[in-house]
Parts: sequence; structure tokens; C-alpha cells
Amino acid sequence: MSNDNTGYRALAGRTALVTGGARRLGAAIATAFHAAGANVVVHYRASDADARALAAGLDAVRPGATALLQGDLLDAAALPELAARAAAAFDGLDILVNNASSFYPTPVGTISLEQWDDLVGSNLRAPLFLSQAAAPWLRRDGGLIINMLDVHARRPLPGHPVYCAAKAGLEMLTYALAGELGPEIRVNGIAPGAILWPESGVPDEEKAATVAGIALGRTGSPADIAACALYLAAEGRYVNGQVIAVDGGRHLGF
Repeated sequence: MSNDNTGYRALAGRTALVTGGARRLGAAIATAFHAAGANVVVHYRASDADARALAAGLDAVRPGATALLQGDLLDAAALPELAARAAAAFDGLDILVNNASSFYPTPVGTISLEQWDDLVGSNLRAPLFLSQAAAPWLRRDGGLIINMLDVHARRPLPGHPVYCAAKAGLEMLTYALAGELGPEIRVNGIAPGAILWPESGVPDEEKAATVAGIALGRTGSPADIAACALYLAAEGRYVNGQVIAVDGGRHLGF
């Protein structure tokens, strides 16, 4: 995939909002969409320096096609305004990627209401209410919503019951919205496996055990996730109500 102005331009003229787009998988998706010709609105909450660095890099490749949007997705009342600001950046909105996510352990016996509100709020409530708020713009030109899921929406991760439940809810929401918002808006999900290790750190023996359970015998990369998102946005025009596992076969349970 080329990053210059003469490269792959399948998304030229379209605008994408990527939540949590300043870092990690969000940044990879935003970069791939930008390279494909899209205008990209990069949402972030606290990663101001990362967001500005990403925007500067993208502007160096193709000036004027990136906008930054700061906001707290846990503030449900503010989501309609956030969607409106995203649409105003480039006079429309064609793609919404619900990528922002909180992730941390909540062992049973230690779970607090604050943890519940944070994990369910970021992984389930915000995608629902932001999708609802963005729907009027997405309907105009046949829009797309991509919900970022997790292999652990179906295979519980020990010590993370709240996170897993929230992602499982987001998977069902993906199916429900695909029916509710059609035919104008497609809704799909991507379920990554072992792509990036948690920033909190993972012991080497745990990494080895995880890789041993992947049919392909290796971890993936953010580029694998971005390529799937780009396929859904640029080519998969008849793909709706699907969750694509990009996990090297980890869901097979080997």
C-alpha cells in the first residue's frame, strides 16, 4: 500500500472517524485509511502528544486530510456533539470505527462499580450511543460502522469477566445494528487475537503459551487489523453483520 498521492485511493472523498485513533490499533487503521485517500478524524481522550504526532506525520504525506477530535466517550451526553464535530471537519461522515477501549483485569471479588462503568462504558455503551449519534451522516452516502471486538468476546480471559462481557455485548450489538441500520449503513466487527501485548506487560511464559494456542504459531501485527478494516471500507460492500476474526486461528482453540 502506497502512502503517496498517486497510490491506492479507494477511499478518496470519504471521511472516517476512528475513536482511540492516536495510538496502537487505532493509529494503524487511521494511517491505512489516510493512505487510501480518506479524510481521517482522529479521536483521542488523553493522548494529545500521540495524536498530534500522528496528525503531523499524516499531514506530511497528504496535507489537510487529518483532523483531531478530543473527547471523553464515557460522557454519553456529549456524544451527539462529538459526532457533529467529526462530521463538520470535512462536511460529512462515511465511516465510524469504534476502536477506543479500556482493558484491565477485574477478578471476581474485587470488581467495583467504577470498573464496571468504565469497561462497559468504553467497550459497549459508547459504541452504541456514538453510532446512534453518527447515523444521520452515515446514512447519506451508504456508511459503514466497524466495531473493534476481541477473541475474548467468545473465549473468556481469566481475571477479566467485565471486559469480556462488554466485548460480548458489543458483538451482539454489531449484529443488531446491522439489521436496524440497514440498508443504508453496514455494520461489521473485527475480532483481533494476539496483535499487541498489553502495555501493562505480559510475562514471557504467558506470551509463549498464547502463541502455542494460535494455529499459525505466531502473533499478528497492527497492519493485519488495518488491512481488514480497509477491506470492509473499500471492497466488502456486500459484507454486513459479520465479525471477522483476525487472530491466526486462535479462536479454533488449539
